[in-house]
Amino acid sequence: MTANPAAAAPLVFEGDVPADGPDHFFVEVEVPAGTAEIEVRPDDLSEVNILDFGLDDALAGGDGYRGWGGGSTEPVVVNETAASRAYVPGPIRPGTWRVIVGKAKVVASPARYRIEVELRATPTLAAERPRTPYAPPPARRTGTRYYAGDLHVHSRESTDASATLEENIALAKQRGLEWLEISDHNTVTQLDYFGGVHDAEPEFLLIPGIEYTTYAGHANAIGATKFVDHKIGQPGVTIEAAADAIRAQGAIFSVNHPVLDIGDLCIGCAWQHDLDPAKIGGVEIGTLGVTAGAQLFSERALAFWDALLDRGARAAALGGSDDHRAGTSTGIFPAKVGSPTTLVRATELSTRGILDGIARGATVVKLDGPDDAMVELEAVPRRDDVEGLAFPGDTLGVRSIVLRARVTGGVGQTVRFVKNGAPEEPVAVTSDPFVHYARVDAPSEGEDRWRAEALVDERPRTVTSHLWLRRDPAGPEAEDAPAHDDGCGVAADGHTRAPWLALAFAALVVALRRRRPA
Repeated sequence: MTANPAAAAPLVFEGDVPADGPDHFFVEVEVPAGTAEIEVRPDDLSEVNILDFGLDDALAGGDGYRGWGGGSTEPVVVNETAASRAYVPGPIRPGTWRVIVGKAKVVASPARYRIEVELRATPTLAAERPRTPYAPPPARRTGTRYYAGDLHVHSRESTDASATLEENIALAKQRGLEWLEISDHNTVTQLDYFGGVHDAEPEFLLIPGIEYTTYAGHANAIGATKFVDHKIGQPGVTIEAAADAIRAQGAIFSVNHPVLDIGDLCIGCAWQHDLDPAKIGGVEIGTLGVTAGAQLFSERALAFWDALLDRGARAAALGGSDDHRAGTSTGIFPAKVGSPTTLVRATELSTRGILDGIARGATVVKLDGPDDAMVELEAVPRRDDVEGLAFPGDTLGVRSIVLRARVTGGVGQTVRFVKNGAPEEPVAVTSDPFVHYARVDAPSEGEDRWRAEALVDERPRTVTSHLWLRRDPAGPEAEDAPAHDDGCGVAADGHTRAPWLALAFAALVVALRRRRPA
């Protein structure tokens, strides 16, 4: 498409949205030499249709990605040193630029668009604050334990969000979280501001990410620092290629809110893509918390997760609030940072440490938030073993093993094990801490997966990722175990555990740990 030849500055582009073809099309703008700044003012000209907008400079010799505003119609300004939120500053190369238009929702046809473009010889937009190239900060803390955070938080670099990084961190710290992944829609411009925030918050960690948003599902590119093309249907742009591009960065491809089908309230939120399960490293089993009214979505997301695992995935259980306004949202689903909370078992609180923990599947999700009960799942040869032999994400070769689920903060709830998606009988949590046991045999063929869940009103509230068992004829044979004890040394049969016996088996645990497959 070309400019209206009769138009003066600003250039005006109007037309019908193509009824057929891919979900995105382009409006070309010729940028002459000497242009120092571009302003784009998009409009979908409708109260019912929704169009998305972005900017691309590939045909002018640039990298292509100059920003994505989604359904926002706020003016966009780009120059060499400054840019509107969600857009990238940089050289204004002469040549053909393209305004990207996405057909997010077209119900009234013919749908129309109007785009005004101003080309300026002198910049008018000044940088709001310094931008610095992203670099992972040093570890905030060290030591192997569970670190609490939120894997789905938006900042104002998502144009449908208003929260600053500082506001998100303040709420996260108030709720006892130690890290956040900032997953803005189809952009990585938020990373330009991580350095200054990390300097001001030396004990808190921000993790890079992208909410890879398409009209057939949203994914989480956990750890991604480079833009990944989301315009499915354009040449070479497929969900498989996107997953490969995300994984090639050392990032994790996860599915966000896979069953959140709420129509126009969240366009494309429910997952409809067909993707090799082996490329999916996580599933958001909880979004928006439980008391926000999203319990039904959590239960259906758990079923989605189990079905994906049945197909061969090794995806971790993950949770994210999808908070856009630092806890000030209202409406049907008022999101709040930390609801849900994801706990990742890692060797240190660093970007690499958290990513490695998620990649192993070493996670626990508190579906409503940090005040939910904690459930720690371990495999041990005997219930008395002080140290766990394996944890969520591990694969263990055994003849049989004792599963141990330690529940803290869960009095009045129930706890159960879940084998290959099928729940075992729950038992009441009567003390704090409380330990639930099960002696289980390895399968004769293949692998079994086991997780633990704490339940409130017979519904999952805290969910671990899986521990995987396969049969090794030379592996350990476990002792029989009581159903539970009170976590303080008194077993269900009333006998006190012998500390000296636990110490005697510690050496055995260390030896068995060396057998654990990679």
